[in-house]
Amino acid sequence: MPDINEIIKGKEYDFLRTNEHLKGRLIFLTYGGSHAYGTNTPKSDIDIRGVAFNRKSDLVGLSSFEQVVDEATDTTVYSFNKLISLLCSMNPNTIEMVACKEEHYAIYSPVAQQLIDNRRMFLSKRVVNSFGGYAQQQLRRLQNALARDSYPQSEKEKHILESIKSAMMSFEDRYETIPEGSISIYIDDSEQEDLDSEIFVDVNLSHYPLRDYKNIWSDMNNIVKTYGSLTQRNKKKELESLDKHAMHLVRLYLMCLDILEKEEIITYRENDIELLMSIRSGKYRKPDGTYMPEFFEMVDEYGKRMKYAADNTSLPSQPDYKRIEEFVISVNEKVVTDEY
Repeated sequence: MPDINEIIKGKEYDFLRTNEHLKGRLIFLTYGGSHAYGTNTPKSDIDIRGVAFNRKSDLVGLSSFEQVVDEATDTTVYSFNKLISLLCSMNPNTIEMVACKEEHYAIYSPVAQQLIDNRRMFLSKRVVNSFGGYAQQQLRRLQNALARDSYPQSEKEKHILESIKSAMMSFEDRYETIPEGSISIYIDDSEQEDLDSEIFVDVNLSHYPLRDYKNIWSDMNNIVKTYGSLTQRNKKKELESLDKHAMHLVRLYLMCLDILEKEEIITYRENDIELLMSIRSGKYRKPDGTYMPEFFEMVDEYGKRMKYAADNTSLPSQPDYKRIEEFVISVNEKVVTDEY
C-alpha cells in the first residue's frame, strides 16, 4: 500500500495547497474506496477523502463551502460542517472516513484525532436505512443488470423505475430536502419508435441548490446507464463491474452489522477480505454471467441478521446531538477567533 503522505505530495495534488478552501485548512485526508476497505487490486484507482475547516466567512459571512471535488485524482474534501451533517445521517461514504487504519491517514489537526476518537457519538439506528438501504440498492442494481438482457423493454423500464425510486429514498440524507410532490417519476406510453413505454419525470422545484440537483440527476443517470445492453466487446468489463457491485453489497451488510451488533465502525475489512475478494473475483458467478443461488442465499441471511440486529441493538434512534453540537461549537468558535 503506497504511503498517503507521499501520494499527496505529487503535483496533481497541488490543489490541496492552492485551493482557497483547502490551503492551510485541512483537518485530515485518508483513503476512500477499495484501498480503505482492503479490497483493492493492482488496477484499483486511488481515492482520497478528507475534511477541511470552514472559513470564518463561511460561518459568519456570506461565503459558503460544502466540498471540493477533483475528478482527475478522485479526491473529495468536505467542509467540516458538511461532514458533520453527513456523519449524523450515517452516510456510508463518510462514516467510514473516521474509522480507517491509522496508517491510512494524513493528519493535519488535533481536531482530526478528536473526530476519530469520538466517532461513536454519531452512531444510531439510522444505519439501518443508510447502509441497509444502500445495500438494497446495490442488490436491486445487480438483479436488474442480470435480468436486463432477457426482459422485454417495458419490463426493463419498470425495473429502472423501481431502482430510481429506491435510490430516491436516500436523497434526504444526502441532499437538500425535496418538497413532497416536487419530483414525480412514472411510466407512460412512448412516442419513440424503439420504445413501447418509457420513464417520464415532472419536476417543480423553486430555489433549490443547483449542485444538489446536479447530483440527483447524476444518480438517476447512473442507474439508467447500468441498463445499457452488453456487447461482446465490453462484456468482460461489465461482468467485472457486477462482481464489484456484488462485493460491495456484502461489505455494506457486514459494516452495518458491526455497527448494530458491536457499535463499531470497521472500515478496513481485515477479517472479511478473503470472502470479499472471492466475490470480486467471480467465485459466485456462473459461466453464463448470472449468480449462483448460494450468493443470494448469503445476502438474504445477512438481510435477516440485519433486521434482527436492528430490533435488538442498544444504539439510540438518533445520534448524540447534544455532544455533537458542543463539539462543533468548540471547533467553529476557534475558527471565528482565528485559532484554526
